[in-house]
Amino acid sequence: MASPLDAAQLRERVQRCVDDVLAHQSRVLAEVGPDTLELLGAVARLLSGGKRLRAAFLYWGYRAAGQPDSDAVVRVATAMEFFQAAALIHDDVMDDSDTRRGMPATHRSLAARHQEQAWAGDAGRFGVAGAILAGNLCLNWTEELYATSGLEASHLARGRSVFDVMRTQLMGGQFLDVVESARPWTAISTTERIERAERVIRFKSAKYTVEHPLLIGAVAGGADEQDVAALSRFGLGLGQAFQLRDDLLGVFGDPVATGKPAGDDLREGKRTVLVAHALAGADAEGRAVLEGRLGDPGLDEAAVERLRDVISASGAVDAVEADISRLAGAARMALKSTRDLQPEAVGVLDQLIDSATTREY
Repeated sequence: MASPLDAAQLRERVQRCVDDVLAHQSRVLAEVGPDTLELLGAVARLLSGGKRLRAAFLYWGYRAAGQPDSDAVVRVATAMEFFQAAALIHDDVMDDSDTRRGMPATHRSLAARHQEQAWAGDAGRFGVAGAILAGNLCLNWTEELYATSGLEASHLARGRSVFDVMRTQLMGGQFLDVVESARPWTAISTTERIERAERVIRFKSAKYTVEHPLLIGAVAGGADEQDVAALSRFGLGLGQAFQLRDDLLGVFGDPVATGKPAGDDLREGKRTVLVAHALAGADAEGRAVLEGRLGDPGLDEAAVERLRDVISASGAVDAVEADISRLAGAARMALKSTRDLQPEAVGVLDQLIDSATTREY
């Protein structure tokens, strides 16, 4: 069965647009000098594949509002991929991650280049500096793609407010994640732990993954207020379910499928809904293991497996799976409540619920 992500040949068209943008920016950077190819190459590697989920939600939001297919809307949709690239590059710096999509994270690959050339100074600092700049370039190109997409000016003007909110709120959500990773959980209730973790999910992931791209497309396309409100409920619920699935994969996922080492989220000590449920459901010994080892960057495979066993025995996995099912069901109901959207696009959006939430471990 064909993936809804490939409807309208969208993934192929987005990749062509990515390649065209990078070729253009290569010419722009050529005047600066050949060293800038290091930054361009890092971005190109990151954007060489992927699900194109954010691009799909923007594109089908626009089509759902009754607008036609065009290269211009594909270009706007591609802006979401550059925005995600910026978020991933910066996120890997903040998390000190080694890999992304099965390759060295951008700051690691740039640090390796520094070492290969035996350049002066600290290779790690060089890598971080380069990754920050590569992420900033992606942010610049996100804006440039949107503004120069060729979509009708009045449509771009309608979608602009959501586009701007998305960019600001994601940065706020990233900082919220940094704050929560430093703020202790020991003296707060399970309810508050879950509320804090869900707030991070909402602003660091759910909104920019589904809700905001979808609404940029729908609002730009002229969808009415009631349908926009329903799509907002759809997008936020589905985005939260997507991130909960991602949190499960961060602990139990196959590195071949996730592109990241198994247990990386445990080494980073991410304060997730999964961890909140595990702390609540584990016995005294299990809680001691979680509290003592979570966030230890030196966790070996045996220690990771021990933490996984504690989390599984606590009932946390079942609790999160139930949350995913509930949120996906609510998203489907919200989509069904729309009144005046184009049926083909609604059908693709419905199929995307499963694409976003049923990824295998």
